[in-house]
Amino acid sequence: MIELRHLKAVAALADTGSVTRAASRLHLTQSALSHQLAALEDYLDTPLFERQQRPLKLTGAGEKLLELARRMLPEVEAARQAIARLKAATPTRELRIAVECHTCYDWLMPAMDAYREHHPEAELDLVPGFHAEPLALLTERQADMVIISEAKRQAGIAFHPLFAYEMVALTARSHALAARPYLTARNFEQETLITYPVPDRMLDLVRRVLKPAGVNPPRRTAELTAAILQLVASRRGIAALPRWAVQTYLERGYVAACPIGPRGLWGRLYAAVRAAEKETHAEFAALLSEMAFSTLHGVKPIAGSERNR
Repeated sequence: MIELRHLKAVAALADTGSVTRAASRLHLTQSALSHQLAALEDYLDTPLFERQQRPLKLTGAGEKLLELARRMLPEVEAARQAIARLKAATPTRELRIAVECHTCYDWLMPAMDAYREHHPEAELDLVPGFHAEPLALLTERQADMVIISEAKRQAGIAFHPLFAYEMVALTARSHALAARPYLTARNFEQETLITYPVPDRMLDLVRRVLKPAGVNPPRRTAELTAAILQLVASRRGIAALPRWAVQTYLERGYVAACPIGPRGLWGRLYAAVRAAEKETHAEFAALLSEMAFSTLHGVKPIAGSERNR
């Protein structure tokens, strides 16, 4: 089936002549756009672009789709704007989002942009700063949604499961631990652990692996993911971060990744909302999951038995 997203992809590629620039325009990763284009070509059973050409050149089939895109997309946008004007008399939809994790913005911001395309009247905003008790932002009405790693039952709060992701240990490529099939708590004992400057309860490695084993390695903190990885690469210590957050560095061979434990260490993310507004925010929560599954490496749905942990 040819969908609007396919027409937008063809138009963006034709306009920019580059997968990189087209992906940026569409708020997608290069990989997601390439997969989307490959699926469309597979459906049509014909190539749409001559990939050896720089800039990319449309084939005859691609020109036909571009003609359709040039005709249909303005009509769809005009209809969307007309509907938005009809809805202008309705109350503004407000969604203030607080984020517990440092690495969420890579997929959260594109999801917010995509939501605005469907709901131009919506006012989406991020609640700044670190919050020791993030769920209190909901009860105090300072936020409408909190992206959080634990779904602890609390009166008046409901949770939308977003996705599960693997936490991996990160070492310099030449580090002796890089050759191990997986790391245990004891492997961290003599290493400096580099983390974000957040409480231990927000660090899955510390809370679920090191503390239960009585391991308390020396610490060093850094605010940014890139800074943590630079310290790891220069053998100043080791770290544990979501695989999806460091995948591009792993592909470049900047650092090495190793599973934590024989089954890996998996974290989870949830969208917490006020229980009375769970259905109100269900569409955006679903969009967050969809964006994560289409753009992030190595994520999976949260199993039923994990949904209320």
